Amino acid sequence: MVKAVGIDSGTKSMDVFGFDDETGEIIVDVSVDRNRVTENPSVIVELLREVQEEHGKIDAIVGPCGYGIPLKPAREATDEEIALATFITEADVKRRLKIVGLRELMLLLREVGDLNVYFTPGVIHLPTVPRWRKANRIDLGTADKVFTAALSMVREAERKGVPYGDTNLIAVEVGFAYTSAMAVKNGQIVDAMAGTAGFPGYLGMGFMDGELAYALANSLDDFGKLVLFQGGASYIAGINPFAVSPEEFVKLAREDAMVREGYEAMIEAIVKDVFALLPSVKPESIYISGRFSRIPEFFRDVKEALQSAFERYGFSIGVLKLESRAKAKEAAEGSAIIANGIAGGIYKPLVESLRLWESSGSIFDWVNVEGKEKLEIFEKLAL
Repeated sequence: MVKAVGIDSGTKSMDVFGFDDETGEIIVDVSVDRNRVTENPSVIVELLREVQEEHGKIDAIVGPCGYGIPLKPAREATDEEIALATFITEADVKRRLKIVGLRELMLLLREVGDLNVYFTPGVIHLPTVPRWRKANRIDLGTADKVFTAALSMVREAERKGVPYGDTNLIAVEVGFAYTSAMAVKNGQIVDAMAGTAGFPGYLGMGFMDGELAYALANSLDDFGKLVLFQGGASYIAGINPFAVSPEEFVKLAREDAMVREGYEAMIEAIVKDVFALLPSVKPESIYISGRFSRIPEFFRDVKEALQSAFERYGFSIGVLKLESRAKAKEAAEGSAIIANGIAGGIYKPLVESLRLWESSGSIFDWVNVEGKEKLEIFEKLAL
């Protein structure tokens, strides 16, 4: 019997999900507003302790860890690893961006002695991704994207009655800020189009034209991280993404021509993310998850756009909504599943298939430009 809890850190909320693998009981399933966590990261620690007090010792907890850390108990994480997993400039620390709250939470989770917390890798730390696909990449998929891929593998294995090593799919997460897609080949993550290095999401523009990056870096007094959360579909649509909900965005796209352009850009971006991964895997299924996937009209439009694109090239791939037991985000259940596997529960074969215990390296290891050594400034950020 293994009790496991996972935490998914999103832009809008931090979601916590846990279950007992013997009884199937869900022991926690909540979303905490991300602003609340930024103001007081200890609310998550208090929540975990309440769950443990009510349900007994939690065997493993997978904590949120930004860009990721090679799999290890949180108590073994170094200051440098936590700084890299949440890397930002001193100016952004002073602005107290949400990632600062995440960093402080990671530090708290490292110090707690009564909770068995683990930090897990991002896609770039995995040995299953070839080195050339990591070249000059940092955001190849944060740790929570691995959670989404893990849940997708579980659902595919359940649906087809096959071992995890026989799953071949693309897992797409359409979140409030970014869209990410992960390629799973023979039960291993082998490639990704993710976040700031993928096509546009709702908030973020995705990968940035190098000339634009050059212009911004030489024009702005402070090129802060918030720049990466701009320029996406909502900006193309001409709406305020913090005043217009995703549901309203989908509705307005049917009524307003300019909003429609932003909407079409977002749908097309998902298709492009998926097609960019086809050289890396021959998927049998495409799983769609995330904040936007819960809007029926949006999921329908994404499914139709993908299937239409496949048909134009003479093939067909099933497009499915990633189902989760969690009322919270799907990645939270994926995180709990990984925690269960870490603790030796029923999902241990999944963790072994993903080769999470073999994860290694840091996010700057595969940068191939002169002056790379200067990137170490982020390793020296005060914690």
